[in-house]
Amino acid sequence: MGHLHEECGVFGVYSREADDLAMMTYYALYALQHRGQESAGIVVNDDGVFTYAKGEGLVSEVFHPKNLRSLGKGNIAVGHVRYATTGAKLQQNIQPLIVNHHKGRMALCHNGNLSNSYELRTELEENGAIFHTTTDSEVISYIIVRERLKQDSIEKAVSAAMDVIEGAYSLVISSPQKLIAARDPHGFRPLCYGETDDGKIVFASESCALDAVGAKLVRDLLPGEIAVADSSGIRFDTSKCGKKEKRFCVFEYIYFARPDSVIDGASVSRCRRNAGRFLAMQHPVKADIVIGVPDSGLEAAIGYSQESGIPYAIGFTKNKYIARTFISPDMEQRSQGVGIKLNPIRDVIAGKRVVLIDDSIVRGTTCRHIVGLLWQAGAKEIHFRVSAPPFIGPCYYGTDIDNPDVLIANRMSIGEIAREIGVTTLGYLSIENVRLLSGEDTGFCTACFGGGYPTAVPSDTAKNRFETRISEKKQV
Repeated sequence: MGHLHEECGVFGVYSREADDLAMMTYYALYALQHRGQESAGIVVNDDGVFTYAKGEGLVSEVFHPKNLRSLGKGNIAVGHVRYATTGAKLQQNIQPLIVNHHKGRMALCHNGNLSNSYELRTELEENGAIFHTTTDSEVISYIIVRERLKQDSIEKAVSAAMDVIEGAYSLVISSPQKLIAARDPHGFRPLCYGETDDGKIVFASESCALDAVGAKLVRDLLPGEIAVADSSGIRFDTSKCGKKEKRFCVFEYIYFARPDSVIDGASVSRCRRNAGRFLAMQHPVKADIVIGVPDSGLEAAIGYSQESGIPYAIGFTKNKYIARTFISPDMEQRSQGVGIKLNPIRDVIAGKRVVLIDDSIVRGTTCRHIVGLLWQAGAKEIHFRVSAPPFIGPCYYGTDIDNPDVLIANRMSIGEIAREIGVTTLGYLSIENVRLLSGEDTGFCTACFGGGYPTAVPSDTAKNRFETRISEKKQV
């Protein structure tokens, strides 16, 4: 609480026949809206002619019938919803990024965060590259284009670029004739592949987007895998698979992904219920009801209830007509936003010993406010259970916590945090159990819990590192 921010959502579709792919992409981005709410964009490719619409805001705010119609029909479309983890909330940073070069055009959508973007951008600038955005996604596009000038196909260029870029990246790319999808060798972020009944090939960050457009999930891309869709069908390059240990972001299961998605063969909903069951076994307590903080705490609360036998109850009413609290730009507004967004149901809470379940405690500000609402509603005891371990390390792979000083678990013990947020008891899920959420430890990144970083730590970790560089240059 004081939640982590999502990264981004990507989508791509290939059709042998020109079709209204803009509307299909629009529906898919709606399904991926939870992954990014700052901006959205769609590019439609009609035999190498790229038409786009993008802007700041929610999908419903950016797109309307007129600009969707203006995109026309095409064989390829790619779309993106963004939450900025590198680069400010600026118009020029909105994706898809479109690049022109003498071998054609390219539209790129990126979910994740490079861990060596600062070094690569410095190298590119010193060799004459001129950047138009402050995102690490543009670094990826430059590397791919640089390799495309040497290679005889876009997929070979993407493969060569993967030897250079490090960190988290799930990519969907349109060239004039091909749709390419690629997942980084660690598999930090999700990326899946599906098909429609009429033969369209679809890639998306989550399977819920496939459901939204009537596509059937075929499988997830493997870590390091490249997929290419064109007039001959679909083919896969697995030459980079298995080169590095899988390190899938466990927070996709805990918080980021929609519960109706299936990622790497595991139901997100089941993983969250498993988290609740583990919490009940680790931190049992005598209580009257179990409640979850909407939305990502609800299924863990159900799991806790099922394992403990303590009745599950709906303890909060959620206002469905406002955006998530993290959109507020500062702590004071974030707390005010929580009060507008959530309201406890007094008749359920009053006089009860309450087990409160949520997915994380980051800064502590938001959860302190929610706990206060429960006390005001007449709770007798509040036993706070967190379906993740203490968040103690910054994330360099697509979650915008770049400063460990803001993390309450870095400054306080569990007992001190309990007193700070005002709860009767506090219990976190263990690292051992978080690795088992999907049923077995198939390879998770737990760096933010102190589990060690799978790549070198970046030399400059600030989210706005490229804006800072611009500012410094202006002063020279």
